[in-house]
Amino acid sequence: MTRPITLFTGQWADLPFEEVARLAGEWGYDGLEIASWGDHLDVSRWDDDAYVAGRREILERNGLQVFAISNHLVGQAVCDDPIDERHRDILPERVWGDGEPEGVRRRAAAEMKDTARMAAKLGVKTVTGFTGSAIWKTVAMFPPVSEKMIEAGYRDFADRWNPILDVFDEVGVRFAFEVHPSEIAYDYWTAKRALEEIGHRPAFGINWDPSHMVWQQVDPVGFLLDFSDRIYHVHCKDSKVQTGDGRAARLSSHLAWADPRRGWDFVSVGLGDVPWQRCFRTLNAIGYEGPFSVEWEDAGMDRLVGAPQALDFVRRNALEPSAAAFDAAFSADAMGRRS
Repeated sequence: MTRPITLFTGQWADLPFEEVARLAGEWGYDGLEIASWGDHLDVSRWDDDAYVAGRREILERNGLQVFAISNHLVGQAVCDDPIDERHRDILPERVWGDGEPEGVRRRAAAEMKDTARMAAKLGVKTVTGFTGSAIWKTVAMFPPVSEKMIEAGYRDFADRWNPILDVFDEVGVRFAFEVHPSEIAYDYWTAKRALEEIGHRPAFGINWDPSHMVWQQVDPVGFLLDFSDRIYHVHCKDSKVQTGDGRAARLSSHLAWADPRRGWDFVSVGLGDVPWQRCFRTLNAIGYEGPFSVEWEDAGMDRLVGAPQALDFVRRNALEPSAAAFDAAFSADAMGRRS
């Protein structure tokens, strides 16, 4: 069966959900990965049957299905330290409340539990998102960071996320964590450590997004091979490294997206440094059967042009694995010889 290609609605949340569904359907997407912000999905209404039915009706009217829902923004607040005005800008009022940091974290955790319940209500098996991190602020390693402080950060992650994952288990939904700078796991070794910290419980896997790996010099193919049993969802997004002028740096110097002075930038899938042919073939080899979700981010081009182009690229390059080996034609049976 051909794997579905979906559009992640996170970068389209300035548009009404009905408009995004219409566009995705007209372009030929198979479905959506629905973001839980804007007016796209209010997970606090998971027990409102009429609301859930209304979301389904919009999808069906546009020939779409839903294969995953996202709550990256609220997930970010579960572990983050500090909680500050950046979170106020991205969180629902019911989660931000009075902004007292620990209260924000507790309400964010409760909202992630409701996200699992909403997924189950929609018949969706995967929630994508972030975890936040109490120790991302120490990534520069100065002032000097003790191992005790790092251990406390991973313990904080496990203490806050295990009760959330208990609800995921109860409702039969998995959390696909996006390995990403600013999270508890942002590269290969931190991903290993995060999985170890929660005992490799099946409710917690990975939303594989290679765009965050190539500029960190992490091999996205090797990552797939080593975490093959944890690849629960795939984001098709790309990035381009451009540090050849001797001035551009990997940390991007607080420069805006698409500024040519940056050391790297997100670009439409197929226009960057992700080795997509190797990646798609490796996803076939490890038996990944989920959707390919286009997370369209490219500040250098119009999204109404880029999103359908991205769909075309994925459709042309994400080939289905062969049902038979190419050299089967040379077997004794095929050649009409019997032992």
